[in-house]
Amino acid sequence: MYVCICNAIREADLRDTARRTCGDAESVYATMGKRPDCRQCLDEADELIAEERRRSRPQTVAA
Repeated sequence: MYVCICNAIREADLRDTARRTCGDAESVYATMGKRPDCRQCLDEADELIAEERRRSRPQTVAA
């Protein structure tokens, strides 16, 4: 699925980049060599980035 039509950014690519970098959607886009154009995607992109970072955090076990 495309998250950003203007830049042809796919969800899988956004999630992959989110795991390797920090910051909000605009920062992740910059890492990918892109920048928001119409900005319609930023809210959804921020949600996907936050979700991916939560999922990729190592789980800690309480003693």
